[in-house]
Amino acid sequence: MAVVYEFVWRLLHAVLHLQRTLLTWFRVRIWNWNWRLWKRAVAAVLVPVTFGFHNHIHNNKKLVPAAGKRSCRRVRWRADGTSLEKLPMHVGLLIAEEEPCYTDIANLVVWCMAVGISYVSVYDNHGIFRRNNSRLMDEILKQQQDLLGLDSSKYSVEFLNYSNEKVDHQVLSCQAAVKVLSPEDGKPSIVRAAQKLCQLVEQKERRASDIDVNMVDSLLRGTKNLPDPDLVLKFGPVDSTLGFLPWQIRLTEFISLPSHIDVTYEDFFFALKRYAACEQRQGK
Repeated sequence: MAVVYEFVWRLLHAVLHLQRTLLTWFRVRIWNWNWRLWKRAVAAVLVPVTFGFHNHIHNNKKLVPAAGKRSCRRVRWRADGTSLEKLPMHVGLLIAEEEPCYTDIANLVVWCMAVGISYVSVYDNHGIFRRNNSRLMDEILKQQQDLLGLDSSKYSVEFLNYSNEKVDHQVLSCQAAVKVLSPEDGKPSIVRAAQKLCQLVEQKERRASDIDVNMVDSLLRGTKNLPDPDLVLKFGPVDSTLGFLPWQIRLTEFISLPSHIDVTYEDFFFALKRYAACEQRQGK
């Protein structure tokens, strides 16, 4: 009988996880579908008028220049960021999918910058982004210019080198810091910190009684002293953190999205609104 009870309990637990995943997926997709339906309705009304006005003025002149579109996007995204009750300082992008799309990841990073998020971490448990770090950097810079224009004084980005925490010298000024993470930054980093503390005690530079949470925390943060992630956006069907910074996520809010492929700004902003509305009890 105990075996039957255990089986039923595990079955109910699995059904609960499946229900949560499906509810998250349907909420995002339904909200996104309603938004696209609204855009199509507006386009159906405005496009004929726009083209008529466009042809009346000049057949070869663009009605809205690309720079104007970028400016409108910047204003909208900045307004979206300030409209939220709370905005995360550090957002983690956890990619739990086999084949990453660098353009979509770069779009997410640029959107984070545009709404006013200061730190972005990009993580996958296979270390794909770590091995292709320069490719991701190049794509982020490309999408930054495409989506935000050349206003680098306001929307510049620094890339943190995982090995020595130094800033990549491609960009001088900074509003957002981007760091590429892999499983090496998780449990192995805790092991390295423990080994370092043991060496300090062995060399009489520290006493065992000196070791506390703050000392371990300072070793794990490194010289850049990045804040803990406030929000992690997890993309993919896997219901796991996949080793993402186990020490730093004790107060982190996780929001799951079906996929990062073809993710839209509306999907991204909807997740930020969910974060802004959630009540964080901080262990109480």
